[in-house]
Amino acid sequence: MDATRTAVAEAARGVGRAPGDVEILPVTKGFPAEVIRYVVAAGFRAVGENRVGEAAAKQAELTDLAESGLAWHLIGHLQRNKAARAIELFDQIDAVDSLRLARRLDAVAESADRSELPVLVQVNASGEASKGGFPVDEAVEAVRKIAALARLRVNGLMTMAPFEASEVELHEVFSRTRRALDACRDQIPGLAAFELSMGMSGDFEIAVEEGATQVRLGTALLGERP
Repeated sequence: MDATRTAVAEAARGVGRAPGDVEILPVTKGFPAEVIRYVVAAGFRAVGENRVGEAAAKQAELTDLAESGLAWHLIGHLQRNKAARAIELFDQIDAVDSLRLARRLDAVAESADRSELPVLVQVNASGEASKGGFPVDEAVEAVRKIAALARLRVNGLMTMAPFEASEVELHEVFSRTRRALDACRDQIPGLAAFELSMGMSGDFEIAVEEGATQVRLGTALLGERP
């Protein structure tokens, strides 16, 4: 963990950024619940999970951490029929990839009397058909509509780069996402969205160089999944 923290800090310093400006989100999907205890003991205060059911099972094993302040982020695709359960389990939904999902989350949050649900809007900055999210040229309008929903608070954008891409391609994908967030803030009055979640174990250093405020790290931080 220390080596990964150092690598993130060095990537930030290399482009004149403060290491504290970049958060590491440990991605604990596929790891046993006990790993989350290890993560908390190492000083992390949030984890990322991909599946509602897996997170529910882990939280049932980790009831002693309920008062620890640990935040749970849903970083994978969320099916609309699981929105109600997701709102019960997660502090933030990090992959709002459609207006239909956003509206469903807003309605469920209202039914659950949850006054505010932090979210990130997913953009497909690579243009890959296999990736979810809004095209970057539609990001401003998508964020405008999602931010207008009463119960959702848009904290920023997230994206996923191609798994096999050159450094040049990675820089472009991440810089395109950063520019999309800048455009959202410039064009949507009152929007306070500064989170840029991009970069995973294989490309986080380039993401940091391009302005990521959060990198989502699984194997780079925790080792190979069992």
